[in-house]
Amino acid sequence: MITVENIIRKNQQGFAQVIPFDPERQKISAIDLTISNKGLDESIFNDTEIFSTYLDALRKKQHADYLIGGYNEERIIYKRSELFNTQKTVRSIDGPVAVGTVPSVAGEDLRFDLEPRRLHIGTDIWGPAGTPVFAFMGGMVHSFAYNNNYGDYGATIVLAHQLDSVPFYTLYGHASLRDINYINEGDYVVRGQEIAHFGDKNENGHWPPHLHFQVMGDMELYEGDYPGVCRYSERNKYLKNCPDPDLIIQLKRYIT
Repeated sequence: MITVENIIRKNQQGFAQVIPFDPERQKISAIDLTISNKGLDESIFNDTEIFSTYLDALRKKQHADYLIGGYNEERIIYKRSELFNTQKTVRSIDGPVAVGTVPSVAGEDLRFDLEPRRLHIGTDIWGPAGTPVFAFMGGMVHSFAYNNNYGDYGATIVLAHQLDSVPFYTLYGHASLRDINYINEGDYVVRGQEIAHFGDKNENGHWPPHLHFQVMGDMELYEGDYPGVCRYSERNKYLKNCPDPDLIIQLKRYIT
């Protein structure tokens, strides 16, 4: 069966770097943003400045130019934004209803906590603001947007690609605003072209500087956006559509 993952794997030797990284003189380290990381709590990740200082200190401690991780990772840091804490309002009009296990009475508004989004389905590369980002292969600008909710992508670019007649897409989140000011949908990009930069906290959704890189087989009618965090109950669906970005960026092999 031909899948996006298989096609990417078949062609990956010809891909350009997504970020500038020289394994001969630079270092990249893994980062754990799950509940297992006992050194990370809400007092850190709820404050962007403190969170940035935490990541900078970790990079310095590990003598790393970048920190990387996140694919298929269940994270606690999304508690920092209501964007990932889904609620639903239900009004019973004709009589009592039940949503979950809590019944209502006629005419009453009730809010119910649904399963929050916590599973990260892209790869994050944490590094200095302004770090350039390159197209790993040729393609076309599918869409772009400024997703400026707190905790969102900020400036976002989606590229469309095709390999062996199989279409797929890549998303570049938390970019600099200037990167989307001079592009248009339908613009062509070439392999190795500088397409974006790590944005700062004022333009990247209020996060420490990093790149969220994600692969999608199907855009599902999204434009300038695609979920980078899903509910755990939807894990199989999203992982099937979003294969491991390391198939393209190929940086895990350098983790020390």
